Amino acid sequence: MSGASCTIIAMFRHVVLLEFDPSAPPGHLDELTARLRELPDELPLLRSYVIGRDLGLAPGNAHLAVVAEFDDIDGYIEYRDHPSHRRIVDEAIAPHLRRRSATQFDDAADG
Repeated sequence: MSGASCTIIAMFRHVVLLEFDPSAPPGHLDELTARLRELPDELPLLRSYVIGRDLGLAPGNAHLAVVAEFDDIDGYIEYRDHPSHRRIVDEAIAPHLRRRSATQFDDAADG
């Protein structure tokens, strides 16, 4: 990139993949997705919040992905522990969860 400057803004990211039990009630993913999409209105600390359902293009994929971006680790912890988020986890995720995989990373960190 000759002659151009590039500014990189560091973000802290939380990525989670969720797979649900086949016995989850009909419409479970629709309801869960709708509830999760309400969180940014309650949590202005979320810089970006993307929820996506698997398109079914490959067997064995997770059913739902969430990618949340924060300015820092403190923002993530506030989100993680926020009563609205905890309520969704307790009421709509945990009772039907088969498998969860998650990671948190800072794109500015070395390594």
